[in-house]
Amino acid sequence: MSTHEESFITPAAIPPSLPGIRVAVLGAGKMGGILLQAFLKNNLLAPEQIVATVQHPERALALSAQFGVEVMTDNLEAAQRADVILIGVKPIQVPALIESIKPALTKEKLLLSFAASVTTKSIEAAAGIDIAAIRAMPNTPAMLAAGITALCSGRFVSDQQMAIAQRIFQTVGRTVVVDEKHMDAVTGLSGSGPAFLYIIIEALAEAGVNVGLPRDVATLLAAQTTYGSARMVLETGYHPALLKDAVTTPAGCTVDGILELEEGGLRVTLIKAVKRATQRAKELAAG
Repeated sequence: MSTHEESFITPAAIPPSLPGIRVAVLGAGKMGGILLQAFLKNNLLAPEQIVATVQHPERALALSAQFGVEVMTDNLEAAQRADVILIGVKPIQVPALIESIKPALTKEKLLLSFAASVTTKSIEAAAGIDIAAIRAMPNTPAMLAAGITALCSGRFVSDQQMAIAQRIFQTVGRTVVVDEKHMDAVTGLSGSGPAFLYIIIEALAEAGVNVGLPRDVATLLAAQTTYGSARMVLETGYHPALLKDAVTTPAGCTVDGILELEEGGLRVTLIKAVKRATQRAKELAAG
């Protein structure tokens, strides 16, 4: 499981770069900026293939100088010049944004939204034409190219367009293609999950301090242990239970610690956290 593509599309179908494709990032905020940097760092796109938009001219000048790409405040002009239009504005702003770029939309273009909880159906309806719409749910480790992005397609998306979307988000980590009915669960698990894991790392570090370790050493041990354990799951392909059993020797230290975790309800609490976050995502999607 060392590849970055986890989907129904074969790796051969996913292009290494996107020559000749023009991409617009409408709303180059935090995630938009991360993507812009990743496109250039990974040679996915040349600077002349990219245009981005922000609200304020001063911010446009700063971003343009930072990334060496054209940044403007006119969403319609940017959309007119693009084959793939990434939508990165806040969810509440998406309908107005799509309305403003309607004159630029054609059935040949791809709308790729990473606005949380905005459905492909609502994007298609706002566009008013049979346009390809893909919904993406990245998470914050994308900042270090260690994210996971779930993608789901609307009614008019081709395999080639999904492959392009996967390649775009592979610049910031792994991708997985799911049915749209699972996107709220994705939000609850991988979208909210980093916050849950930070609490676990923080608690492990506090425990280290409690048993006598210096705080910086305890934090390093907790964070690197979490990182290494995640890599073991991803790169060996083994079930987490098997990897856990490999650490748990009979009558050893680990089994006593696990008993404390089970008595404290950690497993059930994490399951409840994901379920509650998923429910909240459903509520936000429903408006």
